[in-house]
Amino acid sequence: MAVGVASARAGEGRWRVRRLVDRPIIAPGMDSRMGDNIEGPSLIRAPDWLPGRLGRYYLYFADHKGDYIRLAYADRLEGPWTVHAPGSLDLAQSGFPTVRQSGSPEAEAKLLQGAGPNRAPPGTPGIPSPLDDATLPHIASPDVHVDHERRRIVMYHHGLSAFTQQRTRVAISMDGVSFRPLGETLGPAYMRVFPHAGQTYAMAMPGIFLRSPDGFAPFEVGPRLFGIDQRHSALLQRGDTLHVFWTRVGDAPERIYVSDIDISGDWAGWKAGPPVEVLRPERPWEGAGLPLVPSYRSAINLPANQLRDPAIYEEGGRVYMVYAVQGERGLGIVELGLPA
Repeated sequence: MAVGVASARAGEGRWRVRRLVDRPIIAPGMDSRMGDNIEGPSLIRAPDWLPGRLGRYYLYFADHKGDYIRLAYADRLEGPWTVHAPGSLDLAQSGFPTVRQSGSPEAEAKLLQGAGPNRAPPGTPGIPSPLDDATLPHIASPDVHVDHERRRIVMYHHGLSAFTQQRTRVAISMDGVSFRPLGETLGPAYMRVFPHAGQTYAMAMPGIFLRSPDGFAPFEVGPRLFGIDQRHSALLQRGDTLHVFWTRVGDAPERIYVSDIDISGDWAGWKAGPPVEVLRPERPWEGAGLPLVPSYRSAINLPANQLRDPAIYEEGGRVYMVYAVQGERGLGIVELGLPA
């Protein structure tokens, strides 16, 4: 049942937003393992050929600094959703390091001396220190795709590969539950993949475009179209237009925008259009009413007046967006009304 309609605050209400339910679809306490940090969603329709289907829809998500990729399933987009407690891919099986990655004493001391751009001051409650960000092993940010031709599920995800370095790997699954990682790293963190011009393209944070012949060979780095304050993103293709949904570190409140890119020509000439606001926290469960303060880089382990981590899902000509609420404290879902 739809409960509430909102419009974009810029661009003459160009994007309409309809909440499917007036509550999170994923929230802390839904199982005993996953904890309170909930972010990085990726939603698919579980294909009919998938063996042992748990439900009609599979929703993958993460803890910003977690040690496994979570999985929930449902027969309806609005739920109820059930968390599959074992998850879908553990850090120990991912190929990424499982222990802290040390730097030189000088490099670690420099991290402790002060915050960089968009970084929280040392000791800010709920936010990892710069040293933790640089050293803590984790996997997160699943970007999941259905390969109907080969009857498999493909998951791009990132992890800490070395001190201060995060990279993306790919894993495949024949059942959508248990994933097998492939060998090498492919590119930078937070990659969102899309097919274009006979190749596999991706956008990584912050707004870096890449491409690969097949999505499994390492990606060539191309232009960067967004500023360093861009956080996570989601992509929606419409012909030669790429709609990029994203959030910006430092906003108060952090909210979801969309920018359009004409991808008809050579990528050296691509340009991102201006941001149009799509959604900000408007419900208490989204973070409305919590202190209105600028957001920072890294995880947020306390409820905050922020929306993060949009993910786009299409079905039957309709477009839906899953997003992180209260910073990283759960997931909501809306239907989007596309531009005319």
